[in-house]
Amino acid sequence: LAEIISTTTDDKLNDLFTKSNVYIKNYNDTALINTPISKAINLDYELKEVSKSAPEKDISEGSSKDQMLYIYTSGTTGMPKAAIMSQSRAIYMAMGAQHLAGIFEHDVVYTPLPLYHTAGGILGVSSVLLGGSTCVIRSKFSASNYWNDCLKYECTVAQYIGEMCRYCLASPPSEADKTHQVRLIMGNGLRPQIWTDFVTRFNIKQVAEFYGATEGNANMMNTANKVGAVGFIPFIGEPFYPVTLIRVDPDTNEPIRGKNNLCIKCKVGEPGLLVGKIRKTTENSFSGYVEKSASEKKIIKDVFSKGDKVFNSGDVLIRDEYNFYYFKDRTGDTFRWKGENVSTSEVEAAISNIVKLKDCIVYGVEIPHTEGKAGMVSIVDESNDLDLDKLSAGINKSLPAYARPLFLRIVKTPVSLTGTFKMKKNDVQNDGFDLTKVAGDPLYFNEGRKFVPLTQELHDSIVNGAKRL
Repeated sequence: LAEIISTTTDDKLNDLFTKSNVYIKNYNDTALINTPISKAINLDYELKEVSKSAPEKDISEGSSKDQMLYIYTSGTTGMPKAAIMSQSRAIYMAMGAQHLAGIFEHDVVYTPLPLYHTAGGILGVSSVLLGGSTCVIRSKFSASNYWNDCLKYECTVAQYIGEMCRYCLASPPSEADKTHQVRLIMGNGLRPQIWTDFVTRFNIKQVAEFYGATEGNANMMNTANKVGAVGFIPFIGEPFYPVTLIRVDPDTNEPIRGKNNLCIKCKVGEPGLLVGKIRKTTENSFSGYVEKSASEKKIIKDVFSKGDKVFNSGDVLIRDEYNFYYFKDRTGDTFRWKGENVSTSEVEAAISNIVKLKDCIVYGVEIPHTEGKAGMVSIVDESNDLDLDKLSAGINKSLPAYARPLFLRIVKTPVSLTGTFKMKKNDVQNDGFDLTKVAGDPLYFNEGRKFVPLTQELHDSIVNGAKRL
């Protein structure tokens, strides 16, 4: 930025900073004092005034393990928690992502993500601070302007997270969809059900989909364009990067242990809880949260040997024969119905495709006199154009019987999103199918071939066990 200031002060630059609300003060041109670029600081000028004296000898020396900052988790399933980010952790995370994805000094990185989360504040901005590239920052994500911004600022790399890709895919086609220069998109949350459609429509040559948690040590990235994979760990790297899947009870979310009271590793194709071994000698190990009790909840002890510890990611993944990993669900979101495990993320993706990529949330609800939880879906329908017959037919065609939601709630107002563009389930999940709690939103019951209004009489027959499910 300082280099640009010292060499360019033409109308084009003036216009650029006027539109982007960035202000520059140029000490060499008095004509610019009252212009929109007169309120920032010229680093070239200011650095000349910095003292050249050596610092005091007793100044404390920093350590790579020193706390750099706190980053609050997104709060998808509960209250946000302050995760500790050390100096080394931030650097390893940033440089690792840049090298794996292939982001270079000549790249222009587009970041419409909040900078108070890891993806934008560490992975995005670090492309400038540590990699020397250029970063274009948008204060708030806009699906309609995403590709227009990339085209305008000649971006070559673009970031995404959560539901952003689905929102972009649902937006009307534009000329910028294919005339931009973006060669690489990097982020997490690109669902396999829309992956191919997304890269085809927007002409993306490479996707760097990653899996990670701000506080975790089980992070990975898929740089091979493997559709649906969130990461890859070479077999040769397993001893140096001990990340694996263990069997977990879907009802209690607790690890399943063998006769020796140790955890059991999952086989290829078997869903399991992702864990990362905690080694204090490793700079990038689990740092935890500010609140120690919250940190303890994320640690599993005596996993593969007596006394060892692992970080509990809270996520269920699947590994294929080539060691690509695929996200399946959050441990707290998966539920059992009719003796089968139901993945809410898979059902959400299927229903979202049926209803033209509208926001939808799937969760389990308890019904008296029945085992497990029945599926329920809340669909946001602000335009009031949801076709229930088409929805029912699509669900019956694309989902097995046990995974088909029994209840439907039509929400007229947008669902609350976290800062990382993930939908919050707590509010609608707590309401369930209780007619007194869902006042104002239409509720329906899945009769098999169609959704029918959930009347008080029908509701009572379900709760009393008179209605056959």
